[in-house]
Amino acid sequence: MTKSIAALALSLVLAASAAAQAPGRHTFALSTTDFLLDGAPYQIKAGEMHPGRIPAEYWRHRIRMAKAMGLNTIAAYIFWNHHEESEDKFDFRTGNRDIARFIRTAQEEGMWVLLRPGPYVCAEWDFGGLPPYLLRDPELRIRSLYPRYMAAAERYVARLADVVRPLLVTRGGPVLMVQIENEYGSYGNDRNYMKRLKDVWVENGVDVPFFTGDGPTAYMLEAGHVDGAAIGLDSGSDEKDWELARTIAPGVPIFSSETYPGWLTHWGEQWARPSIDDLKQEVTFLLGARKSFNFYVVHGGTNFGFTAGANSGGKGYEPDVTSYDYDAPIDEQGRATPKYLMLREMLAASLSPDQALPPIPDPIPAVAVPEFAMRPFASLWGNLPSPIRSVHPRPFEMYGQNQGLVLYRTTLVGRKSGKLVITDLHDFATVFVDGVLVGTVDRRLGEKSIDLPKSATPNPVLDLLVEGMGHINFAQEMIDRKGITDRVTLSGMTLMNWEAHLLPLEEAWVTDLRADAVTGSRAGLFFRGSFDLDKPADTFIDMAGYRKGVVWVNGHNLGRYWDIGPQTRLYAPAPFLKAGRNDVLVFDLLKTDASPLRGAATSRALPVPCAPAPRSNTACR
Repeated sequence: MTKSIAALALSLVLAASAAAQAPGRHTFALSTTDFLLDGAPYQIKAGEMHPGRIPAEYWRHRIRMAKAMGLNTIAAYIFWNHHEESEDKFDFRTGNRDIARFIRTAQEEGMWVLLRPGPYVCAEWDFGGLPPYLLRDPELRIRSLYPRYMAAAERYVARLADVVRPLLVTRGGPVLMVQIENEYGSYGNDRNYMKRLKDVWVENGVDVPFFTGDGPTAYMLEAGHVDGAAIGLDSGSDEKDWELARTIAPGVPIFSSETYPGWLTHWGEQWARPSIDDLKQEVTFLLGARKSFNFYVVHGGTNFGFTAGANSGGKGYEPDVTSYDYDAPIDEQGRATPKYLMLREMLAASLSPDQALPPIPDPIPAVAVPEFAMRPFASLWGNLPSPIRSVHPRPFEMYGQNQGLVLYRTTLVGRKSGKLVITDLHDFATVFVDGVLVGTVDRRLGEKSIDLPKSATPNPVLDLLVEGMGHINFAQEMIDRKGITDRVTLSGMTLMNWEAHLLPLEEAWVTDLRADAVTGSRAGLFFRGSFDLDKPADTFIDMAGYRKGVVWVNGHNLGRYWDIGPQTRLYAPAPFLKAGRNDVLVFDLLKTDASPLRGAATSRALPVPCAPAPRSNTACR
């Protein structure tokens, strides 16, 4: 078949799918056992992807990849804090915040949509999608009827409802269902709160069916269920899970709202690579029993900027890596993996004889960038803003800052050496006395203290440069303010009279950096360099020669890197790049000398053979 004929065939398939969703032609409802599309039982075969984790230019490609795998629906979390970064300032229009465009694109590609708008979503996203400005309230109670929380949540729902209402299936759009909260039964048991959330959606004109999603345990399902809503199981991997759900809510349909092809990874861990054989077994059960499901995730994307969250699941503080590859069937760059090919084969086999899958879209072009030089550009210390003074240090959020760094500074009076205790540090600090680096304190390791040596100066200056990493996104530790959350003591003496220099590392702040004379070995430096491209293509900036920090390319924040691994390469998609010169800026907390950088064509630092041994959980890339 020639390319032109193949392209024509694909266009006809896509056109037919899109036409099937013409406005006004469809209904979607819940029976006591089934999802009903146009009155007939319908099997949802969904794959989840998050518009906030994908450049908008790539939305269509990723949706087409999901369709070519054999799916009929896209599930999508909407991140509240991605759209309301500052209180009562919403953005549903620019870049990958244009939710209406994402939903319309799915419809144009013949796909239905399950909307998962929170307010809380988890998703390994910063603060589980909640806006950190809420943390300015010292009495905050999230995910409850606490008045100030609910006022903010209802405002968000009302604004989002205005965007999605024209896109509901009842109005000719592709949105079949809307989730109420997410996994509430893992957190709380206020069913009045859940009912109120549903009522808010209805009051704002959302008239499609609703669903909830919880783990397949009795207490979670009971606490998280809303009367009349479908039940999602995270995950529904065998018949016992479904039987349990039917005992909790016997009058609504059930589906596996999160079937996991992969899993998340934290800094300092090995990459999570769940078994492809276990996935095959679970999908065999779902397809054989004709049960509806959603792959969480079919494509993960990237935690660009400071959007990565953190967990605290028994090991203490566990910050998530920048990549959200998730070992998903479609990898971070949008390529098909062995899991994808296996699932495509299984899903194709479940079709009727008159159905066929469209071809797999071509991969996005990628380029290896030859090594290019970096040089010291500016020091953090030469770019300190005017301080905010207080008797005791305060968390970031109380200063109106959500991410980045804060430099806490005080002059030591009385006690001048000994054991320094930070109660409590959130999340990583470099400690300086009179400008000399003493060491680091890492919340991830359970560290709260460091020994300060004696100083030769009469009144030493103590600097605590604190990095706030991801706000905890799950369970009971989510009130996770950043910086110094209580006090600092030295050999038992409470240190008072602090200056706080706010360093948000936002795009505007970084753009205004002043070049200064970078001398000596004082850590906290910005490095700058550039590389040239004939035309933009995806690449991965290899940070193997650096310690811990953040990378910007052409002003786009690619996210955090950290030499504890496992991630060493940061995704720089082609929409962030341009023909000709591309400028790279690196801030490193610990490194004091420049090292060259390069761009790799793949995310993996080492090649993986493309013929994994039987039962291997390693996918070739």
